[in-house]
Amino acid sequence: MAKCLSSVCIVSHVVEGDFLRGIIATPARRALNREKIDSLEKLSDYSEKEIMQLHGFGKNAMQKLKVYMSENHVSFKNN
Repeated sequence: MAKCLSSVCIVSHVVEGDFLRGIIATPARRALNREKIDSLEKLSDYSEKEIMQLHGFGKNAMQKLKVYMSENHVSFKNN
């Protein structure tokens, strides 16, 4: 019978909805989650205007997101 070591399980366990945790507020993270946007790569497929239209996303979240994306050398698509 196999045993699961807690340290191994914690490392391999990804908590759903943790994308951008601590960067933007929960309503904005939920908005991205509803659109199945769970990485910066997927986020870069959207324009800033498209993201701002999501329910739960506002100017404050967008400002923080743009700073974070810039720090990670990612940008929104141009429209």
